[in-house]
Amino acid sequence: MRVRSCETYWLLKNGLINTYPSLHRDLRCDVLVVGAGITGALMAFQFASEGYDTVLIDRNDVALGSTSATTALLQYEIDTPLYILQDMVGETVAQECYREGVKAIERVEELVNHFNIHCGFERRASVYVAHNRKHRDGLLKEFYARRNAGLKVEWLSDRDLAESYGVHGTGAIRSADAACLDAYCMTHALLTQASSKHPLQIYDHTEIDSITYRTDGNDVRIRSGVSIHATKMVFATGYESHSLLKDKVADLISTYACVSEPLETMPVAISQNLFWTTHDPYLYVRSTSDSRILVGGADVAFKNAFRRDALIDRNETDLVKQLKRLIPDIDIIPDFTWAGTFGVTKDSLPYIGPHPDFPNCYFVLGFGGNGITFSVMGMKILSDALAGADNPFLHYFRFDR
Repeated sequence: MRVRSCETYWLLKNGLINTYPSLHRDLRCDVLVVGAGITGALMAFQFASEGYDTVLIDRNDVALGSTSATTALLQYEIDTPLYILQDMVGETVAQECYREGVKAIERVEELVNHFNIHCGFERRASVYVAHNRKHRDGLLKEFYARRNAGLKVEWLSDRDLAESYGVHGTGAIRSADAACLDAYCMTHALLTQASSKHPLQIYDHTEIDSITYRTDGNDVRIRSGVSIHATKMVFATGYESHSLLKDKVADLISTYACVSEPLETMPVAISQNLFWTTHDPYLYVRSTSDSRILVGGADVAFKNAFRRDALIDRNETDLVKQLKRLIPDIDIIPDFTWAGTFGVTKDSLPYIGPHPDFPNCYFVLGFGGNGITFSVMGMKILSDALAGADNPFLHYFRFDR
């Protein structure tokens, strides 16, 4: 299944950063990570840095799936509002999930700063705008739920939005903890760091043919005829994991993104904040490091590649119009537009941990609008799992919840 269409802004901007060989010899390893996008890179980095003999494979090119199509807004917010999630999973669990998202953004910042990674990482505030008066009431409930959870938030009135941000809305939550980056660059940088200093081997165009599960690990047969014996396996295959799992764990949705031509002058409000709305499907807006505006949304409930791609031109027009309604003083000229796929789980939480149908295996399936922060959470969660240590999120994010 293709999870993006057209060539995305990130790929054209950065080009082919690194290339990797395909696998043509038998291997043995402690951990085999399947899927070399941002999630797989984070997992491989974590395990290799802890001394596990790690192998990372992908049947396509590294980072050219969803990672090259993501808009890479880093937010602690989950697609299900906190005040609703509390009713679904309990107040304690819901609050811990939101607060862990803040820690995940901090962890990304630590990695970027420690390794001097040039991936356009910038700290931003997040402004969640009420689309209308009815949505304002729900957003106020969300504001109080977040404040009660100890999150750094403030309420913005419609006048605040207009005067300070040039944004049209009936109210908003401003959250201090958010960021943005270039996930395509981040992926390659993490792999370069890990493979140069730790026991990590990376192979692309390496597709699994079959897996034999054994008590001492799994024998993975590759289509080229070679094999990998892995004590543990981690599937970081995102939306393509649907082909592995017999039960549907998420509804797949087509989404669209548009990047403008560079602006002569970027409004300060947009350069310092991420904007998204309560509109269904919601709109999100951010700037890029080269003075462009990225706007995304226009989600539709299907994943058929032909139907998805046929709507690119129409939805580009729709996104520009929605942006104009949200920020009336902004005019953009579209430069890149593409479509991609994301998933929606029943509670907007990820699936991270073991699955009863796959011995010696773990999954890291972020899904949702903040899949990168979920994947960062997965670094610690699966690190603890491999070490046999307790981690409450293995329970919160389990498959049979």
